[in-house]
Amino acid sequence: MTTNLTKKDLISFEEEIADCFNKAMIKAPVHLYDGNEEKMLKIFESINEKDYIFCSWRSHYQCLLKGVPKERLKKDILKGKSITLCYPEYNIFSSAIVTGSISIANGRALAENLKKSDSHVWCFVGDMSSETGSFHENVKYSSNHNLPITWVIEDNGKSVCTDTRKTWNMNNLSYEEFDLLQ
Repeated sequence: MTTNLTKKDLISFEEEIADCFNKAMIKAPVHLYDGNEEKMLKIFESINEKDYIFCSWRSHYQCLLKGVPKERLKKDILKGKSITLCYPEYNIFSSAIVTGSISIANGRALAENLKKSDSHVWCFVGDMSSETGSFHENVKYSSNHNLPITWVIEDNGKSVCTDTRKTWNMNNLSYEEFDLLQ
């Protein structure tokens, strides 16, 4: 998508939300981004307005880059909706449940495939989610049925506050060892 947002804009938004949270203006969990702004901007160069975005509870950047107005997004976050942001009119959906959007994203991709639509689905998951059975089953299904979906693994190296590789007792996560996402 063509956007006028910059790395600085994304960081500034998250800093503004962090400030609101630290002032106790938000009475709910808030999961902030840090450090992957350039990658997100690059990914969104390939995303079209008609494409669908599915993500987890950390979705502020996706919402902004998909076109959700900053003021509306901030208002919803201040209402405590940070981890459940959904804007159907922008084709963006998030879930507070770990891997909660994965099967739904795959279902949307199947629907788009059956309609012979040129819309594409983008599903953003964390590195911890990428190690679940649900993720692997959905990647396999989408690959076997040639569905119009791209799986984006956002690896910040943490499962909440614990190193993901330590959590799974692995030196490398499965997507690092195998070319799962061709």
